Amino acid sequence: MDLQRKSPVAVHGNVDKETFLREIYPLRKPAVLKGIHLGTCTSKWTVDYLSTTGGSQEVKIHVASVPQMNFINKNFIYRTLPFDVLVKRAAEETHTEYFISEDEKYYLRSLGVDQRKDIADITKQFPSLAKDISIPEFFEKNQFFSSVFRISSLGLQLWTHYDVMDNLLIQVTGRKRVVLFSPQDAPYLYLTGDKSEVLDIDTPDLGKYPQFAKAQCYECQLDPGDVLYIPALWFHNTVAKEFGVGVNVFWKHLPADCYDKTDTYGNKDPLAASRAMQILDRALKTLEELPDEYRDFYARRMVLRIQSKSYSNHYK
Repeated sequence: MDLQRKSPVAVHGNVDKETFLREIYPLRKPAVLKGIHLGTCTSKWTVDYLSTTGGSQEVKIHVASVPQMNFINKNFIYRTLPFDVLVKRAAEETHTEYFISEDEKYYLRSLGVDQRKDIADITKQFPSLAKDISIPEFFEKNQFFSSVFRISSLGLQLWTHYDVMDNLLIQVTGRKRVVLFSPQDAPYLYLTGDKSEVLDIDTPDLGKYPQFAKAQCYECQLDPGDVLYIPALWFHNTVAKEFGVGVNVFWKHLPADCYDKTDTYGNKDPLAASRAMQILDRALKTLEELPDEYRDFYARRMVLRIQSKSYSNHYK
């Protein structure tokens, strides 16, 4: 099945902060932003420049023998490489030196110095490259959470997932296909935590995932210099159409005390949501004390109560 229910992502040109906050941000929908001044990175960040300027510090990377990475079943391995070596390898289609196979794929998602305590911040982990990029100031400085440096091999596909913070995906070099799903389509995505079990979103196994046919996807292509605004909770899946380099900037859309202070990746659910899920798990455990007929009846009543009390018709 091809995804038939496709909708384009809205495209806006030459957006400034005032326009973004007035016309785009309140809609809580993805938007491609073109013509934004990003600094000299769009012309400078060639393979040679990145490998020379970025240095030889070791970075932790994902290595996979297939392009379609699966974070649920972990079909990849973690390895470390000097940054300059990674850049050159990721830009190759076949490798003379490799970990698994000569056509293996590489993915870098930058981390803090101490990933247990530190967030990713391009100004700290890659200061020599950070001076080349001008991050759009579409949020207040005290809302900033992290700036994640990313490198992807040609063809690399990342699993469908959501983030709990708003972010800008800045595509500096290479082209990238992005497919997004609304938070309201979560029931159709077969979630394990924040990730969808449906890996092949273009030709899904509808025998295994029949509800996925109800999901509507939003699709766009990012060209070098494009910026994609991804609101919190919107699911996204990316495919690198070329060797690509980008920077994700995450910021806190909710008040700071809504987030888990121990979260260095920015992917833990808000504290209230985590507490609610724990309470729900306890309630479901309690229902197990009832015979099947009663358990089914009261579970359906619980669902109806959740729908009547918590579902919103505001976001369409």
